[in-house]
Amino acid sequence: MTDGSFVQAANTLRELDRDRYLSTLVLPAGGRDGVTAILAFSAEVAAIRQRISGPAAGEIRLQWWNDALSGPGHGDIRQNPVADALLVTLARYGLPAGTLLRLIGARRFDLYDDPMPDLQSFEGYAGETASTLLQLAAMILNDGAPVEPGDAAGHLGVAQAMVGHLRAFGHLASQGRIMLPWSIFAANGVQEGEIFSGTDSEGLQAALGQIAELAQEHLDKARIAIGGLPKSLRPAFAIYPVVEAQLRRWEQSSAGPFAIPAEEPDWRKIGRISWWALRGR
Repeated sequence: MTDGSFVQAANTLRELDRDRYLSTLVLPAGGRDGVTAILAFSAEVAAIRQRISGPAAGEIRLQWWNDALSGPGHGDIRQNPVADALLVTLARYGLPAGTLLRLIGARRFDLYDDPMPDLQSFEGYAGETASTLLQLAAMILNDGAPVEPGDAAGHLGVAQAMVGHLRAFGHLASQGRIMLPWSIFAANGVQEGEIFSGTDSEGLQAALGQIAELAQEHLDKARIAIGGLPKSLRPAFAIYPVVEAQLRRWEQSSAGPFAIPAEEPDWRKIGRISWWALRGR
């Protein structure tokens, strides 16, 4: 069922993580299926929180994926199209399963309502859940051979996670969750109750502004690092212009930090991605 599995992986990615799906459209045909399989796996794991009734159920689902990657696992693993496509991709390119096991471990944080404690913890979480995907995508485009896009993958992954959580801030606050570094809010005199009740304040605005500045710093460093990579690897980082545009729109919005930002239409995102990719050739 491998060919059908890659088709289903693409459908899953398009449904669960549309921005990353759009970024795959500029990948070379030879590596697109593999990158899509990795991203679809990540999207499935990231969506677990929204599909469960409590942490225990989430732990079971994460353990299923852990078993699929770390051992013989269950007999029906290959019946899951995303898992089938993922395992084929790992074997085809000789990718390290341990990297994805760490992603699963990092996603355990999503199952609980503890606030993200500090910037170091956030950067570690982003590294395991976002930067690692960029690293693996670059390896696939390099036909599985080791590559060193560390600064590019590291900085862009952190920026992507920061911008994503800035945009989702109000939605997550309504669920009693704080996924951005709590230490930055605390340093600005923000109380948890203010966030959970949707109360805006100068302190909250200052904290979110500081996080946006950090995201911009990571984007700037990522741009420089990507510019130094071989042109053949640049498509692995095609999400960059989407993240950059999302940060600009967030900074320019007057709707307030708890509002859900409007999405750009797909055609505009595709245009940004395509133009960015063409400039790098």
